[in-house]
Amino acid sequence: MSRLPLNLPHAATIAHRLRRLLERVGRESPDAPPHGTALALWTLLGGYRERGENPHREQAELAVEQAASLGRRLVDELEARGWKDDRLGQTVRNLFECLERGEEGAALSLRAGEDPRSPLRPG
Repeated sequence: MSRLPLNLPHAATIAHRLRRLLERVGRESPDAPPHGTALALWTLLGGYRERGENPHREQAELAVEQAASLGRRLVDELEARGWKDDRLGQTVRNLFECLERGEEGAALSLRAGEDPRSPLRPG
């Protein structure tokens, strides 16, 4: 699997997409844990979108660790509620690719509902 470069500004864009997708997929209150976790992810990454660049390596590594932890928690919460959707899974995978964790994202995306036969999945 090829490794994509770190891109925190685009990870922020994807965090925003996750929030929008959860509005469509989620069947519970907007106060349900997946919504709160997606908001925390957006809050963490949103500033990088505005700046349009990655921070210095030390700060970037911390942001990646925090974002990956929130991404994992989001997938756990989605599974706990039975919220699965192909597009949601693809978006989770894209998030982890931007965090330079493509292999982990490919596994998590399946748990979030990505179709394993999707032509967009890495080979």
